[in-house]
Amino acid sequence: MPELPEVEVTRRSFVSAIENATILDVYCGKPLRWPLGIASAELIGRRVRTVRRRGKYLLLDLDAGMLLLHLGMSGSLSFGGHLPARGAHDHFELRTSQGTLRLNDPRRFGAVVFAPHEDAPQARKLLGGLGMEPLSPDFDLERFHAGLKRRKAAVKQVLLAGDVVVGVGNIYASETLFMAGIRPTRSAAKLGLARVGRLRAAIREVLERAVNQGGSTLRNFSSANGEVGHFQLDAMVYGREGQACRLCTTPIRRVWQGQRATYFCPVCQKN
Repeated sequence: MPELPEVEVTRRSFVSAIENATILDVYCGKPLRWPLGIASAELIGRRVRTVRRRGKYLLLDLDAGMLLLHLGMSGSLSFGGHLPARGAHDHFELRTSQGTLRLNDPRRFGAVVFAPHEDAPQARKLLGGLGMEPLSPDFDLERFHAGLKRRKAAVKQVLLAGDVVVGVGNIYASETLFMAGIRPTRSAAKLGLARVGRLRAAIREVLERAVNQGGSTLRNFSSANGEVGHFQLDAMVYGREGQACRLCTTPIRRVWQGQRATYFCPVCQKN
């Protein structure tokens, strides 16, 4: 599933190209996770102001309303002036005066939803429960600590939930917990302020590094201009079960938490 770094990489790969573009046509193929919520013809003539990100949602701000895009489990965006003919899994297109934005989603768990504004019910339903943005100045240590204190579940699961902090997906949760020296099975409520501070710093560092490396391409992720990510090549623990820890040489272990694989070093990461 594309996580925060992949979504941010996607945003950066086409935002400058689509800003101030006028929508000329809209194509809707097979139904996605949620309906568009507006007649596609009503979008024609509107102008794209910019593209923002909130968690794993891309927000296309229009001169009247906005589109919220989610890539789901396997979705990806392409943008260009001369895209190839649509394939079987191309389910949404926004043809503009500056190029075509296309959503490809084999599993159709992604979505494109129109909302009149960010405080409208359609947007609040999708964005209202999201936690703090980890790459924003609003990622406050005290609030982060307080949010973890309210959760007795394992810290890895709390990070994945996204209601305390958004965007720390499965790969990045394993990596940040390793960097912070915290065992992924540790109860979130039992983490002291100092350890939460290290975790907060690790989240920022890992996500920023992932964005700079183009995200992680495990299967088929690529940015809107077709570039793949390289973060996974330098992972400290993720996908390295049985291999030597890069710091202490202890074999990396894998456990399952909530049907997701978790990787950790039993020596470097303490309870």
